[in-house]
Amino acid sequence: MSTVTNVAASHVDATAVNTIGWLSASDTTIVVPVYQRQYRWDIGACEQLLGDVRAVVDSTDTHTHFIGSILSTASTRDADDAQLVLIDGQQRITTLMLLIAALHHTLRDDDPELARELARVLVRADDPDRTKLRPHRAWAEVFESVVLGRRSPGDARRESRFDDNYAFFRSQIRPGEAVDIWRGLQRLEHVAITLGAHANAQQIFESLNSTGEPLRDHELIHNYVLMGLSHAEQSEIENEYWLPIERGTGDQIGAFWRHYLIMLTGREVTAAGERGVYDAFRHEFPRLDVETLRQRAAQWREYAGIYRMLREPAEAPDAVLARQFAFLGTFGPETAPLAMRLCHDHLHGLLGRAELIDAFERLQSLLLRRTVVGIPTDRLIARLCRAAELGPEELTRAIARITPSDERTRVGLKYSELPHARYVIGRLADADPLAPFDLEHIVPLSPGDDWTGDGERRWADYTDDEQNSHRALAHTLGNLTLLEPELADRAFDASFPAKRNVYAASALEVTREVAENSVWGTASIANRTALLTERFMTVWRRPAVVSIDDDNLTPILDARKRRGWPHGWQREFDYVEYRGEHWEVPDVRYLFNRIFQRLWADSRQSVIDFSDRRGGPVYPAMAWNGQWDDLSDGQFLYMGWDSKYMLTAVQGVLEEAGWASEVFLKYSYIGDAMK
Repeated sequence: MSTVTNVAASHVDATAVNTIGWLSASDTTIVVPVYQRQYRWDIGACEQLLGDVRAVVDSTDTHTHFIGSILSTASTRDADDAQLVLIDGQQRITTLMLLIAALHHTLRDDDPELARELARVLVRADDPDRTKLRPHRAWAEVFESVVLGRRSPGDARRESRFDDNYAFFRSQIRPGEAVDIWRGLQRLEHVAITLGAHANAQQIFESLNSTGEPLRDHELIHNYVLMGLSHAEQSEIENEYWLPIERGTGDQIGAFWRHYLIMLTGREVTAAGERGVYDAFRHEFPRLDVETLRQRAAQWREYAGIYRMLREPAEAPDAVLARQFAFLGTFGPETAPLAMRLCHDHLHGLLGRAELIDAFERLQSLLLRRTVVGIPTDRLIARLCRAAELGPEELTRAIARITPSDERTRVGLKYSELPHARYVIGRLADADPLAPFDLEHIVPLSPGDDWTGDGERRWADYTDDEQNSHRALAHTLGNLTLLEPELADRAFDASFPAKRNVYAASALEVTREVAENSVWGTASIANRTALLTERFMTVWRRPAVVSIDDDNLTPILDARKRRGWPHGWQREFDYVEYRGEHWEVPDVRYLFNRIFQRLWADSRQSVIDFSDRRGGPVYPAMAWNGQWDDLSDGQFLYMGWDSKYMLTAVQGVLEEAGWASEVFLKYSYIGDAMK
């Protein structure tokens, strides 16, 4: 039991307690009131809790883990049945009870004495048929049937968060580690806040949950890195490493950590919600001793310096790289993970300067061409980071596979609005990317009635079809050029005959060429589009690798992980490409089953090795009630997971087999729209 600290207040008592001792000590029933939200922790949250319990076991004997505050109020309506009404903490306490129930059921036959200790946490001593925690009425029977092991055969396909999370804990706890898990649980602590009869429960609840700004990912990372170090060690890490990282990344430090982790893992890292960046960091960097931390922190500092150059191209070591960094900036910060890896390899002599520039050029071609033809460019960089890890040739092949062909790109340039127009025309003109040129529409976007392209016919005299044809081409490649700011002022709102003299005065050849035309109309735009398209194909080449165009397929390792079972999940995919085979697979549950069934036939040892290390989803017996599938040879696949767990398992087992790079998803319209 922790040292008890009483906080003097007229209607509130706050006490620091050992969580298991608090749950075990009294026969008071802990009640979840009807107005509370339903239990909704998913398997990911359970995995984090179990990880925290295991971590505290591995630490020193004096180390504990704080799980927050638990807010309750006493109810004395029935003197024979005292109740503690849970105002805040339902999710944590319910999940702890499910973990303890799974632990109890794992070892009750092998260690009756420890099982009795666990039972004191779960059930009342005066009535073993009553759980100490009572969810609200709608879910009480389901919760009790799970905790007390009373599920009937008719409940085998019942779906609830209680069943799913209990099954997860059962699957993860091996009999040999049950005692260690119990020891870790006994090191959990919380602040028990008990309200008096006259306390304002709602006001206190709102204060606990709303006051102050939540810590952001990079702040959580900072605390995690320094926590547990001595003051001298904290000062050293802070001054030698963390402050330079902050200086290098500025107000983009949160984005830096996300991009760094994408680069490191080759996986997408979610920034919004779930503390995704912080959780990914913890996964990649378990608790570090001081010496290892120094080595890691030196690497983080180096990458922060690279990140600064990407944000501030003028700080690059030479003008050519500065231009490349400026070019990459056109496509936004999402290119940073791959650029960081390539720059790091170059700085360490693993990639020549020419190879670095070639890689940057191929990346720009990929992103620009896909945008021209209307194919999304999101979620590409992680897969390219995986390819770069294997070397320049693999990166080139990966880029080539998803870069649209010349034919598709020509069509897009002819009829579609030119994306990143300032960047495209600037590169075609070989202009300084940092110079202040203005984008010029030769046919204005909204011509005045007196505008003319030939000096004779006014815009007001054009037919509706002629006007619409001009408007349709106004944003395309052939109707765009660049002008120096002072020349742009002179050209503004002028007719083409007057603009010719302005264009002829430009320092840019691509603009002076326009002045060679005596008239300007749809035919002139088409001719210039054809001319500039040929130059476009020279600047933004497609890698000379025999391959097919990507059909906007998503590699399995980049598939979107959904929490729970969001609306529309049954029709998330159009199809799946599995090692050259076309599978009509509409959802992740179907995919999960089919992948494990197929690998059980084709690469059984991979399934066994993955499942042994992961703690599932394949087991030698249907050890608890739920949804199962028979794989054969006395091995069973548990099917009662949520979608996020299932997709993670599919990715993991395919990586184990070495086939992840050969499996792709085609999202349906519904899948693309799902949140």
